This record gives sequence, structure tokens and C-alpha cells, in this order.
Amino acid sequence: MMPTMEASSTALIVQALTKAIVEHRLQPGSKLAEQKLADHFGVSRTLVRQALLQLSQHQLITLEPARGAFVAAPSVAEAKQVFAVRRMLETEMTRAFVRQVTPAKIKALREHVAQEKLAVQREDAPGRTELLGDFHVRMAELMGNDVLAQLLSQLISRCALITLMYQTSRAAEHSNEEHVDIVKALAAKDEDLSVRLMNEHLLHVEENLTFDRKIPTNDISMALS
Repeated sequence: MMPTMEASSTALIVQALTKAIVEHRLQPGSKLAEQKLADHFGVSRTLVRQALLQLSQHQLITLEPARGAFVAAPSVAEAKQVFAVRRMLETEMTRAFVRQVTPAKIKALREHVAQEKLAVQREDAPGRTELLGDFHVRMAELMGNDVLAQLLSQLISRCALITLMYQTSRAAEHSNEEHVDIVKALAAKDEDLSVRLMNEHLLHVEENLTFDRKIPTNDISMALS
């Protein structure tokens, strides 16, 4: 029973920190003090250490000997590589999705896109950030490819970190509009158009990176609240 409870606690810490990093509530380079995290979650430092190790394996934090854990700050070169990998994966995923598309899958994507639009209209930055990224993971899930969904989830988390800034409302609205167009092409079973739109969409996301953003907090309690 204890190992199960410990694993659950570790997973909750990983989830909370990942969400705070992806939503830009924790700034790249922020120190993640084990004792502060242990106090915040009401767990032992051992469980915190296990969570930080998992996050380091996902490339979201770096562990430095004798210094501790820090939110990762990817280089420009790494950023370009991550987006390049996403284009490779997602253009082929789109091609495969068209070949197995069903009305039920299109309905699920349309419902997701509608949620994105609501989040954009509400100016819900954390919500729209999560939903816009999850659109791509949702496609993999609807294909029944759990491995691809997991890989995309990790890559998209790194992309959110790489941007180092909040996405502007206009850029978020544009991403939502592009998702709408992609779903239309998928519904029409137009493979070439679907692949082209996905590739262009990912290029636009990369091109829209800007350094004009709010500065996230370094306070762990505030970031996780």
C-alpha cells in the first residue's frame, strides 16, 4: 500500500510542477528547493527528489550537482530542434489520421477546438495554453497510439518552456483558427491539404515566439497555487 501511495504522491508533484512550468508560472532558471516543495505538498524530501528526477528525464528541469534543481532554460538551437521533431512527427501523424478518420473522431476534435475558442475568448491564458497544446495530443489519442500521445505530450511541454513567454491573445486566436482549418481538411479526407496545414501551423507557432511577456514568479507557493 505504501509504495502505491508514494507513487501517487510523486505523480501529483510531477503533474503540478509540469503544469506550472508549461503555463509559464515558473520562470526558466528558477531554483526548485526540495524543502520548500516538501513543505508545500506536505511530503518528504525523498518523494520530492523522485519527482524532480522524473522531470529531469522529461527535460523540463536540470539537476546540478551540489546546486540542486532548476527549471530548464533551453538554448535557441534546442528550441529549433524540438520544433523540427514536432513537424516530422505531426505531419506524418496527420497523414495517418486522414487514412483512419471517422465521424466520431472529427466530432471529438471539433468539441476540443470549441473549448479552445472559449478559453481564448475568456482570455484564460493557462487554459488556452493547455488546450492548444492538447489538440495535437488528442489527435494521437484518437488514433489509439498511446506511445505517440506520450511523446507529443513531452515535446509540447518542452515547447511551452522554450517559448519563455506567454502567447499573445492574437497568436492564440490564430492557432485556434488554424486548428479549425485542419479539422475541416481532415473531415474532407484531403490528405495533402491536411498535411500542408499542419506543417504551416507548426511553422507559425515557431515564428510567433516573442520575448514580450509577463515575467513569471519565482515563488514556488504562488506558482503552484
